[in-house]
Amino acid sequence: MSISDLAASTVTLFVCMTCRRTEDAPDAARAGARLAATLTDPPEGIHVRQVDCLAACKRGPSVAMAREGGWSYIFGGLDPAEDGAAVFEGARLLSGSPDGLMPWRGRPEALKRGMIARIPPLSLPERHA
Repeated sequence: MSISDLAASTVTLFVCMTCRRTEDAPDAARAGARLAATLTDPPEGIHVRQVDCLAACKRGPSVAMAREGGWSYIFGGLDPAEDGAAVFEGARLLSGSPDGLMPWRGRPEALKRGMIARIPPLSLPERHA
């Protein structure tokens, strides 16, 4: 895949449905499910998938973003009522990135403070010293 093939790539969002917040009442809807409910109308080129667990329980609610040939990201500590737009904006930035990395400039604050991990693509070339 060339750099020109990476521009405007489809991004898949994986939203953890089991994330819970310690301040939530035991019978309340889980914070991850509440976040997923704000992501029901994704922009073109962004797909949303609900998953059972991203193993970021102490930093939930959490979302992973992935795209073909690009880096994948995991974000946590998201606010289910406030950060849906930030998640879509991050996915849009990742989708349009020519090098497969989400740019720091323009990244919503929720994604700057909430980054848990950045995972290289399987196709990452070997680095030579």
